[in-house]
This record gives sequence, structure tokens and C-alpha cells, in this order.
Amino acid sequence: MKFHVPDMSCGHCIAAIEKAVKAADPSATIRPDLAAHTTEIDSTASSSAALLQVLAEAGYPATALEEGPED
Repeated sequence: MKFHVPDMSCGHCIAAIEKAVKAADPSATIRPDLAAHTTEIDSTASSSAALLQVLAEAGYPATALEEGPED
């Protein structure tokens, strides 16, 4: 699942997002792209809606991005 996180602007932001996601799903894989303000999250325990809620509660409101055919 890929998300646009417009307020993600530094390493501290990435750390806060990773901490929040890992609290919801310790086995999640997070791949942030600071330049694009996006993060990809692989989670089998949390849905896209649940991850959006986790991000918002961490102070980083996000929107889900559509996955392309190659994803």
C-alpha cells in the first residue's frame, strides 16, 4: 500500500511514522521516499484504512495512492 504523506519532511518524520506503524503491526515493512513525500507500507495485519488512521494519529495525515499495474 502506498500513501502520500505531505507533512513528512525529515528523518524525524520518518522515524515517527515507522514507530507508529510498527506499534500497529510489528511485522510491517516501511519504505519511505522523503523527496516524493510518499511511503509504501507492506502489512498483512492492517488494512489501508487502518494504516491511514495510524498515520493521522501520529500527526501525519495521508492519502492512499492507487497502485500501478506493475505493483
